[in-house]
Amino acid sequence: YLPSMRPPPAMIVGMVLCHCGLLLTFTGTVAPSWRQVSHMSNQPIDVVLEQGIWDICTEQQSTHDRLCGQADELAYFEQVPVRVAQGMMPTSLALTLLGLVVAALGVRCWQKEPQHLLAGVAGLMLLLSGLLSLVPASWYTHELWTLPAPAEGTLVAGYGLVLSYLGSCLEILGGLALALSFHHCCKER
Repeated sequence: YLPSMRPPPAMIVGMVLCHCGLLLTFTGTVAPSWRQVSHMSNQPIDVVLEQGIWDICTEQQSTHDRLCGQADELAYFEQVPVRVAQGMMPTSLALTLLGLVVAALGVRCWQKEPQHLLAGVAGLMLLLSGLLSLVPASWYTHELWTLPAPAEGTLVAGYGLVLSYLGSCLEILGGLALALSFHHCCKER
């Protein structure tokens, strides 16, 4: 009879949520569409301008012609919410990767018993990484309509912003699930 090597369900949930959160946050960070501007004056009706935190693209929706690397004529990239997102999103991604390495060492499904203290510390790191990406996504959303945009354009949140939000929330939930490992440490003492 060999004892089960499966980690507790909270650890499994935490690992799955944090990996999904990392994927969504990474995609949201590199996506060129945190905000979409449509119906701009002096432009065809089907032209959409997509503004991300690293790039600006235009797409003509009828032909799907997309051109990225557009000039930042409105000083969009100089705006504080965009600059903060440029710093905090990569920091969050790096902390998530580090947290997942620590979590893998703590969960240790190849051993009889997981390292609960290490898994709990990883949970706190992943919780912090989720907060680090939630702050710029929230601030950007708050300032969505005040950031510079072409005249008379219709503004909507882009998929990059939505993915960043979802990824942040999954990392926070996954971090909390892993942080439940501290409960097991307290029971042992």
